[in-house]
Amino acid sequence: MNKKAVCIISGGMDSALSAKIAQVEGYEIIALHFNYGQRTQEKELECFRKIASAVDASEKYEIDLPFFEQIGASALTDKSIDVPTGGIEEGVPVTYVPFRNGIFLSIAAAVAEKHGAEALFIGVVEEDSSGYPDCRESYIEQMQNAINLGTKDETNLEIKMPLVALKKSQIVQKSLDLNVPLKDTWSCYKSEEMACGVCDSCRLRLKGFKEAGNIDPIPYT
Repeated sequence: MNKKAVCIISGGMDSALSAKIAQVEGYEIIALHFNYGQRTQEKELECFRKIASAVDASEKYEIDLPFFEQIGASALTDKSIDVPTGGIEEGVPVTYVPFRNGIFLSIAAAVAEKHGAEALFIGVVEEDSSGYPDCRESYIEQMQNAINLGTKDETNLEIKMPLVALKKSQIVQKSLDLNVPLKDTWSCYKSEEMACGVCDSCRLRLKGFKEAGNIDPIPYT
């Protein structure tokens, strides 16, 4: 029987590499994506489909979570809040979506339980990320405990965070080494046609490529 892993795939570079690592480790991939009213929802979905195919996912789930728009409170889901373009902010950025990863992991756990998966891969990055509290390793570990307490006795999920301690340049290099289709990933918070190059996410991505001595294959304005 194949060992199975649920991979949360946003369409970005980090989650694409995380899913690729799961495939390299011999897992059968169950690909999971969320449409939550984010500004670049259509582009991310398109990227998810390509990445899921690239890792030979046996199942694909595209789950709509419209309530994030109702909650708002984030520049990603509330169009009245501008996406900041002035570089890294102090504290938790305005692009933080309240408890997003906690909600994603809860749904992923339900999918994993259905399929009898033993692992759940998430591409969180602690050191080089934008200061989101739900990307912390200690938090994800606590979530794993809670999930295993709240599921069937035979469900024993390990939440794997293969990128949590990496820098963006290391993520770029490892993605290139493993032939992750980086041209099919999207990181921009603002636009879907061409990446803006100035939001936090674009800045981190471009810096990662520069430090890795490589050129980003996606288009920028």
